[in-house]
Amino acid sequence: MDLEYGKSLDTSKKDSWKTTLLLAYQSLGVVYGDLSTSPLYVYKSTFAEDIQHSETNEEIYGVLSFVFWTLTLVPLFKYVFVVLRADDNGEGGTFALYSLICRHAKVSLLPNRQVADEALSTYKLEHPPEKKSSSRVKMYLEKHKVLHTALLILVLLGTCMVIGDGVLTPAISVFSAVSGLELSMSREHHQYAVIPITCFILVCLFALQHYGTHRVGFFFAPIVLTWLLCISALGLYNIIHWNPHVYQALSPYYMFKFLKKTKKGGWMSLGGILLCITGSEAMFADLGHFSYAAIQTAFTFLVYPALILAYMGQAAYLSQHHHTSYQIGFYVSVPESVRWPVLVVAILASVVGSQAIISGTFSIINQSLSLGCFPRVKVIHTSDKIHGQIYIPEINWVLMILCIAVTIGFRDTKHMGNASGLAVMTVMLVTTCLTSLVIILCWHKPPIVALSFLLFFGSIELLYFSASLTKFTEGAWLPILLALFLMIIMFVWHYATIKKYEFDLHNKVSLEWLLALGPSLGITRVPGIGLVFTDLTSGIPANFSRFVTNLPSFHRVLVFVCVKSVPVPFVPPAERYLVGRVGPATHRSYRCIVRYGYRDVHQDVDSFESELVARLADFIRYDWHRSHHTNPCTEDDASHSNESSSECRLAVIGTVAFSGTPAYEIEESVQPASVSAGFSTVESVTDVIEMEPVGAVERRVRFAIDDDSESDVRTAMEVQLREELEDLLAAQEAGTAFILGHSHVRAKQGSSVLKRLAINFGYNFLRRNCRGPDVALKVPPVSSLEVGMVYVV
Repeated sequence: MDLEYGKSLDTSKKDSWKTTLLLAYQSLGVVYGDLSTSPLYVYKSTFAEDIQHSETNEEIYGVLSFVFWTLTLVPLFKYVFVVLRADDNGEGGTFALYSLICRHAKVSLLPNRQVADEALSTYKLEHPPEKKSSSRVKMYLEKHKVLHTALLILVLLGTCMVIGDGVLTPAISVFSAVSGLELSMSREHHQYAVIPITCFILVCLFALQHYGTHRVGFFFAPIVLTWLLCISALGLYNIIHWNPHVYQALSPYYMFKFLKKTKKGGWMSLGGILLCITGSEAMFADLGHFSYAAIQTAFTFLVYPALILAYMGQAAYLSQHHHTSYQIGFYVSVPESVRWPVLVVAILASVVGSQAIISGTFSIINQSLSLGCFPRVKVIHTSDKIHGQIYIPEINWVLMILCIAVTIGFRDTKHMGNASGLAVMTVMLVTTCLTSLVIILCWHKPPIVALSFLLFFGSIELLYFSASLTKFTEGAWLPILLALFLMIIMFVWHYATIKKYEFDLHNKVSLEWLLALGPSLGITRVPGIGLVFTDLTSGIPANFSRFVTNLPSFHRVLVFVCVKSVPVPFVPPAERYLVGRVGPATHRSYRCIVRYGYRDVHQDVDSFESELVARLADFIRYDWHRSHHTNPCTEDDASHSNESSSECRLAVIGTVAFSGTPAYEIEESVQPASVSAGFSTVESVTDVIEMEPVGAVERRVRFAIDDDSESDVRTAMEVQLREELEDLLAAQEAGTAFILGHSHVRAKQGSSVLKRLAINFGYNFLRRNCRGPDVALKVPPVSSLEVGMVYVV
């Protein structure tokens, strides 16, 4: 199933104002649910312990001033005006920034990169004149391998904190909304009602995830719009009714006055104030579903004014009520006559906000999978039409259990707020650091510009981060513990994956060995197609030699399949398949490299199998017709490889089917050009070290179909072509076998204690308890053949 990726590719086209407004309206439900529900708990968390509301109103005015300037500087200035522009083909989020950096500087740790990947149309590289200073930064980054690992760890830290936020945000949002019941029932009853009701709503929320958000998505935007209008109206009412002069508190003077009076207590209370920007990261993370203009419009003209009015209204009410019988919170400022309707809308809005962060957690875990940084899990695409809506069963139930545990364990907004605040600030700090690198490496701005961005926004975020850290014993320990646990899992998995690839690379079998296999050695070719899955982009994998050694036969048509990820969000279907021959045409052996972006969802096995055969048939026709004019596998091609008998060049086989003798045109270009409809031949890369462009001439071959040109085809070639196509068809009818490696990894003798623990226990435990490669690749058990391999790394 090839999914639509059009939205991210059409960002260059200016949307009409109607389309922009429609997208802005739709973005309310997906992007702003979390941010818009923050008024429920900001003041309650801020005044929980560190500061007290006094008759002078200096505290409440100081908090309002902090909230206003934080909302203005971070979501509005940082995200809307700067970070949203650092998109990757219209996609946003931590991985978008990382993939942008990896494309502009050789810092990626993905093992099987190829020159061919740079010819993808989504592999966009902007080439304004590079400054000497920015190129120095780039060279320094590329030179020190430890910085590559540090960059990956930074990205993983941001990822882990997003997952931690996926645990904490649903808990605090729903709990804060339901806690409005305390004003409508006695204190004895409400403490027994709020926790069970919150847990019940959370269970329902997670239980409905497998239906996909698209089924109830059309309800989301109206709910958030209603909520924003509701808090705006309440804010205006409270300002006019209680304190029309509250706007004076927006002056930065009140921040200094607040800190001067409250000193350490005021600084520690910043851990509650920062909750006003929870959900800001969603603007960037969900950029791929909407557009820059839509998200900018929705926030600037609706969400931002509504939130400012809501916070001003609460401050106006509290400035005239110093001895409320209840704890400071959102609901005390709501008039009693509308309290129940507001409670219902608040609960619905908190569910919508929770849904957005849960979907975001699924999405970022799917991206981690593509980087080889997360154990294999089952990814289900819940919508055929809307890209990126996925469901991961294992993660869903783990999140639900942790959410309920947090709700029951903490039982109050203060502890949940402390935990959520630390997770939010960590993600924002990671985004600031990565955006600074993008400014230098991708936008080619002077380092002073990036440094100014980093120091200005980084210092604001560090101030809040330090305040959150002081709450370590009061809830902030939870995201740190979660992140540490997840970081260990992700880093161990990634480290072992790289080591396995290096083992495969150094133990691959030569092409001569494969070509020498024949009846003289007792080897038979059985009917059918054998798909040998490997991470190698060249050479014969060791698991296949083991397979032939133990079972002296293999299939009539042999295809070495490499399913790999490339640092782009999407790979267009027409450019997904790289196909080439392994050995001469009579051997009926091929190599197929299937490329996916970090936001692509892999095809199911039926469509993959039939599409692979169709691509092979296209390649066979193309290869035979090309052989008329250029020898498809010449000695010149072999000279680019370490092997004496090289594989031929790989060709990008698109979705354009053709028959007969194509009229063709060959273009020569030194720089890798993007592939349009047609076939692009590129060099085959044979070693993990060969990751740089070799400066070889790239051929782009475009076909114009001409059904009447069959008469020009030589009879001999036509016979050979027909025979090869008939063999492929007969093999497909005989059945397809999927040959997978079943690996056991062991640390080699003399390894350090830490490495033995990570490989022998950590990785092997994760491998045994996560999904197998057959599930990840969606291979039917009846068609799979697993070959046991021991990797000593």
